[in-house]
Amino acid sequence: MLSTDKLDPKLAEWLVAANQLSSRQRANNTRVTPEMMRSGLARMTESFVTRQSRVASITDTVLTSESHSVPLRVYDPAPDHPTPVVLFIHGGGHMCGSISVYDPICRRLAAASGQLIVAVEYRLAPEWPYPAALEDCLAVIRGLWSRLDQLPLRFLPALSLVGDSGGGALCATLSALSQQDNSLPIQRQALIYPSLDYTLSCPSVRQRARGYLLEQDRIEWYFDHYLQQNEPRREVSPLFMPISARHPATWLATAGFCPLRDEGVAYIDRLQRAGVNAQRHHEDTMIHAYLNLEDLAADACARTYQSLSRFLAAVLS
Repeated sequence: MLSTDKLDPKLAEWLVAANQLSSRQRANNTRVTPEMMRSGLARMTESFVTRQSRVASITDTVLTSESHSVPLRVYDPAPDHPTPVVLFIHGGGHMCGSISVYDPICRRLAAASGQLIVAVEYRLAPEWPYPAALEDCLAVIRGLWSRLDQLPLRFLPALSLVGDSGGGALCATLSALSQQDNSLPIQRQALIYPSLDYTLSCPSVRQRARGYLLEQDRIEWYFDHYLQQNEPRREVSPLFMPISARHPATWLATAGFCPLRDEGVAYIDRLQRAGVNAQRHHEDTMIHAYLNLEDLAADACARTYQSLSRFLAAVLS
C-alpha cells in the first residue's frame, strides 16, 4: 500500500501510474532484462529533466588505462577561470545509466557549482560485473590530472567526487580506499541517495520495499547481476568499510521515501563518530532518483543542488 501522508503530491500521482505498470508486469510474469531497465531510466530522465542548463564548454574525450579506454565528458562552466574538479559517477544499479543519460544532470551540476565536471562512462553489469566499474573509476582518478593537462582547460588540482545511487556506492568505496592510497587525491565526496549496504540490513529497505520506484526485489536483482562471484557482501559494502580521520569530507542526500535512506543515515553517523566532516541533506517528501524526476520535484532539486554546491565550494577552504 502506497503511503502518501508526507509524499510529494506530484510524485504520488506519478507513482500511481508507475505502480500500475509494475503490477501488470508482475501479473503477466514479464521477464525484466538489463536492456529494459536501461531504456526505462533513459526515458524517465529524458521525460522529466527537460531544463537544459547552459554550459560554456563540453568536451568528449577518453582516458586510456592499461586494458582499455574509459570515455569521459568534461563540462566547463567557466573556461576563463581555473576551477576545482568534480568527478561525477552516475547511478543506475551498476547496470543502467551513461554519460548521455545523465547529461542534463551534469549540466545542472556544472551550472550550479561553477566547477569543472568530469563524467565517467564506466563499464556496466551484468556484462562487466564487479569490480570492473570500480577499476575504471580508479584508473580515471589516477590518470585524471595528466589527461586534463592534455586538454585546453584551466583547472585547479582539487578533486571532489559526486555520485547518485550505485554511483554513490562507487564514490564511497573510492573514498574508503583513498585513506591508505595516496594515488587517490580525493578531498570531498557528495553522495546522493547512495547504495551503501549490499547486505540490505537497514529497516527502510523493508519499510519502503514496494511502491516508491526503487523496490527491494529490484535492488536484490541489481546486486545479483553486479556481484556474480559470491563476493562477501558485507566486506564490499561501503557502510562497513574502515573509517579513519583521513577519510574525505562527506555530504550525503537522503529521501524520506527511499529504501536506501537508513543506510545513508547510518553511514553519516559512522563518519561523524570517527571525527570526519560529514553532513546530511534530507528531503522528507521525496523518493529515490528524484534528481531524474526534476520536473516533478523542482523545489527539492533546487535545494539539493544549492546545498551540494555549497559543500563543493569548500574544497578550497
